[in-house]
Amino acid sequence: MSTINYKPLGDKVIIEPDSAEQITKTGIVLPDTAKERPQHATVVAVGPGRTTDDGKVISLTVKVGDNVLYPSYGPAELKIDDKEYLVLQESEILAIKN
Repeated sequence: MSTINYKPLGDKVIIEPDSAEQITKTGIVLPDTAKERPQHATVVAVGPGRTTDDGKVISLTVKVGDNVLYPSYGPAELKIDDKEYLVLQESEILAIKN
């Protein structure tokens, strides 16, 4: 798991996608254009939480180190030191792995 020097704002979460498998079970090597984007990731940074209209901060459910499932499209892409990260709102996360 990576550590980054950025703290997301509000209810934003920064995740690091898991590597996509590069070789099929039968041994065929897939080019980057043929690979599906992985939908599993590790949370590397979380914001302080969502602020309600009356100023109350509601903490996030996910925490650094959680393995999560996210939608294929939607998260903002971020590249830091040649590593790919994604930024999304906690509400966009589909599930947390037990």
